[in-house]
Order: sequence, then structure tokens, then C-alpha cells
Amino acid sequence: QVQLVESGGGLVQPGGSLRLSCVASGFTLDYYSIVWFRQAPGKEREGVSCISSRDHTTNYADSVKGRFTISRENTKNTVYLQMTSLQPEDTAVYYCAADASDCAYTSLEVWGQGTQVTVSS
Repeated sequence: QVQLVESGGGLVQPGGSLRLSCVASGFTLDYYSIVWFRQAPGKEREGVSCISSRDHTTNYADSVKGRFTISRENTKNTVYLQMTSLQPEDTAVYYCAADASDCAYTSLEVWGQGTQVTVSS
């Protein structure tokens, strides 16, 4: 079964950190860029970060630049999103997706089910 499974979400205080994981099964991540999205209640889905398949080039939304770091470990078929200096506005469900379009976000072939991140005191 082809799937992505996210984990690592939870409740954290403002200023705290979390590391999300996105594990692939049924296929290899080697040939896909991986995108992290998030969606907060009542808001549109936002692309947070992407890491390319070829040279592991990364990009970030302005809202998370300098605070979030995306990385991949192909031997473990896993992509990570390290989140630091978390703020209440980072509260959302975070999803990962396998992108066959090299971070163009136009060929999102596999999606995870999402993991909830809540930043609150």
C-alpha cells in the first residue's frame, strides 16, 4: 500500500520546538520531492516547505523561514520538519505530500493523513 504517514505533532508552548516525521511505505521517496503543507481552521492550505529529490534543495514559506528546517533521510524513506520558535499562528494540521514536479507543487501524488500541531500556553 502506497502511503505517507506523519508523526511528531502535539501540544507545545510558544517558543517551543517539535520535529515532524513523514515516512513513506509502498514506494521509495528517492524520486520525489516532499512538501510540507499546513492548514489551520478556517484558513487555506499553505505550502510550508519543500525539499527536492535531485539535490535536496530546500525552500520555505516566508512565515517559517529561519525557524523551520526540512531534511530527508532516503535510507529511512523519511523526511523531517524541524520546527523551532513555534508561535500560536503555527497551529495547524501539518501534511506531507510526495511531489513529482520537483517542488513546483503541481504533481502531488501521495498525501499523508496529517498530524496536529497546537501551540498554546
